[in-house]
Amino acid sequence: MYLTPGPSPIADADLCGWATRVYGESLGIRSDNMVKKDYFGESIAERYDEGAAAMSTPEVVRPVVDFLARLAGEKRALEFGIGTGRIGLPLHETGVPVDGVDLSGAMLARLRAKPGANSIHAVEGDFATTKMDRTYGLVFVVFNTINNLTTQDGQLACFQNAADHLEPDGYFVVEVGVPKLRMLPPGENLHAFHLSETRWGIDEYHFATQEFTSHHFALRDGELVRMSIPFRYVFPEELDLMAKVAGMSRVGRWAGWEHEPFTDESTKHVSVWKKDSHTRP
Repeated sequence: MYLTPGPSPIADADLCGWATRVYGESLGIRSDNMVKKDYFGESIAERYDEGAAAMSTPEVVRPVVDFLARLAGEKRALEFGIGTGRIGLPLHETGVPVDGVDLSGAMLARLRAKPGANSIHAVEGDFATTKMDRTYGLVFVVFNTINNLTTQDGQLACFQNAADHLEPDGYFVVEVGVPKLRMLPPGENLHAFHLSETRWGIDEYHFATQEFTSHHFALRDGELVRMSIPFRYVFPEELDLMAKVAGMSRVGRWAGWEHEPFTDESTKHVSVWKKDSHTRP
């Protein structure tokens, strides 16, 4: 998992996952500089689970795990951005063998310290390019983590990497927010996603590149702390094209893990693509 929360993430679970997670990092860095790619070390990993508590309750996790377990069946699953195991570990506990990839060694160390994680094969690396030594019946990336790949080429590489790891007829699952462009006032490129007495969050959109910068401000001990982080938003139909280029076809899209209908009003989607049976693993 590329993004990490702090001890006080934004409470609204429907806000983009990256916004929830990044806020905690801003409390530990007193700088106006853009975040480097590897911006979450031990100081973030040690408080990740506390900050993600609202997204780690059985009520939230169970539908995700049930959905993924049905697709995996008796085959292995690979999670891109496994982090501390919020989803990968409970999925493994259902009997699905799980492997994972994550950029953060500190996050993986937290995962490995948890009961039952010793049988999860987790590798440190970029999930758009890292190669495992086996194929899978299911590959998945959740909680908007694909937005951390800040170019179209990077996101396309993620799809190709998923396809390369899938057995024929295997499934690739992505959970990501729908771009919130229609919430922008006419002629503006700024959207305030969180406003309170002590925290402010503003997204700055760059339409020509589909990039956006998430600016986070917080008052801590009387000091204003700022952090800005780049992402790339992606449309559902664009993901379908990436899947097609990688040799996969969409089999379903829903507004949530319990197969809620995907409509014009949906704020996120859970999409499933199937690797074409004629495509070699």
